[in-house]
Amino acid sequence: MTGRIPDAARLLPWTGPEGKPCYVIGDGTGHVSRIADGTESVQLAMAAELLDHAADMLDDRQLTAAQLRYVVARMAESLRDVHRIAESRGERLAALGAGPEG
Repeated sequence: MTGRIPDAARLLPWTGPEGKPCYVIGDGTGHVSRIADGTESVQLAMAAELLDHAADMLDDRQLTAAQLRYVVARMAESLRDVHRIAESRGERLAALGAGPEG
């Protein structure tokens, strides 16, 4: 057994043109699922790098308001991505009966 739910809907780590959620139906082994896995991996790595960058910026006493606004905007984007990943993974765990809702 692979631990996958056949024909389960997976929330993808991107939105459609109008900002609506995108889903893929399948067992999690198809081409779109593999692209989604890769995208999630990149998004999580970028979030970790952004956290390091923000920590470095906090030590900079000459930080400008524009620099601060820029990093906060990037952090908001990153948090949105990480939240979507957590939501997607939580839904999949719940479908397996392994999550807090299952």
